[in-house]
Amino acid sequence: MLSSGRDDACAFSRRIPLIVAAAFFMETLDSTVVTTALPAIARSFGESTLDLAASITVYIVGMAAFVPTAGWASARFGARNLFAAAVAVFTLASLLCGLSPSLEIFLAARLLQGIAAAFMSPVGRLVVLNETPRDRIIDAIGLIVWPALIAPVIGPPLGGFITTYASWRWIFLLNIPLGLVGVLLVLRFVPKHAEEARAPFDLTGFLLTAVSLATFLYGLPLVGQHDAAAVLGGLCIAIGVASGGAALRHALRHPMPMLDLAAVRFPTFALCTVSAGLLARIAISMTPFLLPLMFQIGFGASAFEAGMMLLVYMAGNLAMKSVTTPILRQFGFRNVLRANGILCAASLVACGILTPAVPAPVVYGVLFVAGMTRSMHFTSVNTLAFADVSGAARAGATTLSAMAQQVAAALGVALAALALGMFQAIDGGPLLTLGDFQRTLFASAGLMAAAVVWMLRLPADAGAELARKT
Repeated sequence: MLSSGRDDACAFSRRIPLIVAAAFFMETLDSTVVTTALPAIARSFGESTLDLAASITVYIVGMAAFVPTAGWASARFGARNLFAAAVAVFTLASLLCGLSPSLEIFLAARLLQGIAAAFMSPVGRLVVLNETPRDRIIDAIGLIVWPALIAPVIGPPLGGFITTYASWRWIFLLNIPLGLVGVLLVLRFVPKHAEEARAPFDLTGFLLTAVSLATFLYGLPLVGQHDAAAVLGGLCIAIGVASGGAALRHALRHPMPMLDLAAVRFPTFALCTVSAGLLARIAISMTPFLLPLMFQIGFGASAFEAGMMLLVYMAGNLAMKSVTTPILRQFGFRNVLRANGILCAASLVACGILTPAVPAPVVYGVLFVAGMTRSMHFTSVNTLAFADVSGAARAGATTLSAMAQQVAAALGVALAALALGMFQAIDGGPLLTLGDFQRTLFASAGLMAAAVVWMLRLPADAGAELARKT
């Protein structure tokens, strides 16, 4: 009887993390499955592939703008209710994406998806922490981490398969039954708690941050175009920079700002999150956007073939996870970040010299190594960022780190689209060519090299205590 009670307790402690993990899987898969389908979506709307890059940018902008509000909204509406609502809205947005008759409606639906995703991730983690016994938290967190590792691996080939053999619209329509079941499971099994005491909502900080992100990221790809589009892009960037400066000034003066910048006072956090680490993340984030498009447009591969190539890249990410901790323990964060940064920049250069004539094993080897270096960098800086942050500043540091990651991902796509547009304009051709992608990958390697030089400012013993504990 006692054993049966323990089994029931174990099943209950796993149930909620598994429900949250399923929602995370749907969200992460959706964000990675779209890239290989961009050319097909562009053709169906009669637009260029570069125009469809905005569908990735608006998704990430929606996430970045609303992630800081998740804590306040959880206290205001309850974590269980907010998580269920986020899954429901994400499902509705998926339906709208799949039925979109035009690019404008598609972009609006993708923005709505990104906003819903902004609440799914942090609130889902909060639900798990609230409902899991303390002695099982490590196991629970392990369950909800796996979707972020697996979905990027299977997403690109799955998107390519659906696009090649069915229709890109099914990429989004398949979310409908998953989302409906997810909402029912959340409402059925996640307990409802009383509302918490809450701080007033920082509306000014939210608006300034949202306007800054939206205008800057919208304007960035436009400045590489001609005439009125370039002027509009420059104006949007100016507005974004001005409103971003106002948002920072507001955060420093407000007693309870939406963005708590206290963690920036810690040099390790600042270097890994808002300076060198941010620059490196931007450079690396250009690659998952560029590679599947390069394989389709430059190599003449099908969407499915391009997805399978990106599968190798993401498999490198996954393979590196098992050896990251021993490597950090053996060599230390500073040495690993320096050596891995050089390898990462070299792998970006190697991706830039790939052509259809290169043997497939060589292509796969380059992609696998590039994926491994990406994984090592992200794990190292994400861990080291919090090495010196005190307890009082950790909540704000977590929010700022999550937002910086989303901004870097959006900037990676926006800068890649800008570079492609500029190189295409220099060539004077009506369509993108393999050379445009190659030069853009070289530019991303340059950004990574600059980040490596900047990261040399890390002290030799940075993260030494963490390396000993891992």
